[in-house]
Amino acid sequence: MFSGASAINLDAKGRIAIPKRYRETLHARHNNQLVITVDIQSSCLLLYPIHEWEKVAAKLASLSDTQPTERAMKRLLLGYAHECELDGNGRMLLPTPLRKYANLDKRAMLVGQLNKFELWDEAAWQQQIEQSREAILNEDLAANARLADFSL
Repeated sequence: MFSGASAINLDAKGRIAIPKRYRETLHARHNNQLVITVDIQSSCLLLYPIHEWEKVAAKLASLSDTQPTERAMKRLLLGYAHECELDGNGRMLLPTPLRKYANLDKRAMLVGQLNKFELWDEAAWQQQIEQSREAILNEDLAANARLADFSL
């Protein structure tokens, strides 16, 4: 399971290096294979270890090709999906269309989300954190059935 936010850099070729703390798990459980796609709700990328992506792909396969919203979701997630493998230094190349989608340039944030990672432009990540914090502070958590009894 992946958690935590790591500041990372894109090199001149558009590669990122996955932090060392995640590499052993990615190697042992997923043979260094990941699938990158877009997040349909935010300007960031989603990086799935291959076995987690297979679960997503099965869900996508169950969606309709004739219902417009379901087809649009499949089109975006599968159309942008790119399989990649970490090299010996834990690096992976981000394809240009994916870098453009997430406005990635030099500085980025890799954020663990249990079964996947989000990859954000650093400034966009800081803005997202502030928006998320404000949304939580302004939300009546008791009115949200899933959060009413949530405590840490």
